[in-house]
Amino acid sequence: MNTEQAWDLLCQYNKGEFHLQHAKTVQGVMRYFAHDLGFAEQAEFWVVVGLLHDLDFELYPEQHCVAQQEIMRKHGVDEVIIRAAASHGYALTTVDIKPEHTMEKVLYAVDELTGLIGAVVRMRPSKSVMDLELKSVRKKFKTLSFAAGCSREAIQRGADMLGWTLDELIERTILAMRQVEAEA
Repeated sequence: MNTEQAWDLLCQYNKGEFHLQHAKTVQGVMRYFAHDLGFAEQAEFWVVVGLLHDLDFELYPEQHCVAQQEIMRKHGVDEVIIRAAASHGYALTTVDIKPEHTMEKVLYAVDELTGLIGAVVRMRPSKSVMDLELKSVRKKFKTLSFAAGCSREAIQRGADMLGWTLDELIERTILAMRQVEAEA
């Protein structure tokens, strides 16, 4: 499956601008990390998984990461993509697929974090990640009522899976999101 096919599949099951924008953000962040971490030859795979990771969330939020597996199989998506996309629900949904590959760990770590960073950015006068600093995200990270739907536990667990500090994960994700914004 290529990026265009993944986007078409995503759009069959998602119509809301929020979900589509989140998928675009995550795909861009995944592309950044594929290159940054030495997996450039697998970048399209990382992007496809980033696009499809929330395929089922808009229509089946109660079956998130479960329904998407059935949907993807119905559309002939490779099992490697299905597993990788579903792994981001580990310890968050009923799916018990632990992220193992570096790509899966990155997806797990950045999915919730991109949402948190996006919420921080929307509160800023610039509405841009370009001038966002680590300390602003850390402050909001500690305020549990801010972007309450973003799991701080998952973000920390993702950093731990990658062997990074929380600050390192946040800083690197800000850099990734800057590149995404610059390319938009």
